[in-house]
Amino acid sequence: MSITILPEQLPLQHKKGLQLFDYKNYENIQKTKINLSKNTISFLRTGNKEVIGEDAIVQIDSQHFLIMKSGNCLMTEKVSSASQIYQSILFFFSDEDALNFLEKHQLYTPSIIEDKSFYVFQYDAFIQHFVAGLEQILSLPLATQSKLLPIKFEEIMLYLSYKDKALFLNTLVQHIDDKISRLVNIVNHNKYHKLTLEELAFLSNMSISTFKRLFFKHYQTTPMKWFSSQRLQHVAFLLKTTPQRPIELYDTAGYENFSNFVQAFKKQFGMTPKQYKNKG
Repeated sequence: MSITILPEQLPLQHKKGLQLFDYKNYENIQKTKINLSKNTISFLRTGNKEVIGEDAIVQIDSQHFLIMKSGNCLMTEKVSSASQIYQSILFFFSDEDALNFLEKHQLYTPSIIEDKSFYVFQYDAFIQHFVAGLEQILSLPLATQSKLLPIKFEEIMLYLSYKDKALFLNTLVQHIDDKISRLVNIVNHNKYHKLTLEELAFLSNMSISTFKRLFFKHYQTTPMKWFSSQRLQHVAFLLKTTPQRPIELYDTAGYENFSNFVQAFKKQFGMTPKQYKNKG
């Protein structure tokens, strides 16, 4: 059985960021293998959905909607007996989108114990109006959609956080600590290598923006400043323990010329590399 990767395999106009799609199907589908590369809100409009995940099986009808954590699941879709159609408005968002919202509104709780793949909510008047608004957005020009989706995302997250105390969102991003552990491991093993920020982010399986934000969250400084400091400390160690001269080490410190290396070294240690080496 083939695996469907969402949202990548949908004909979306938005290729990055928040994404919205009006999904329709006219026949029943049994246990399709789905890989969700983003967290997904499925606002079911007609039909029935069953989702089997790593820790639960959920079934919903058009009176409910579902928030699914990124990952693998098996999905069954059944068309409505009345309209002979299955329809769901899919709203895709990343861990970074969720974490940015939690931090902005001071709702982030890193010690959440509960780990659930799915959260089911029931439609109420607010949600019905909200989804109707999403359907209207889909008919607007792409540039306008791009401006409205962040506003709509914040709107639904604020409302659901009020209903659920943001438990569902914290659960979605609780594995952020695992990401930081991976980042720290990769950074420590490559701090003396000349890897670009893009390469480090790739090794960490993150976007550059996520890598930079999590790096600052852990180290309380930017990658550029941290790597520069670490390499200069390494060079200082080499100056004291090897016969190498300063002119031989500027490349090791990550600098393209000797002059810039000397200035950076003096700023960090209060003396030139030569003075440092000759100091008793």
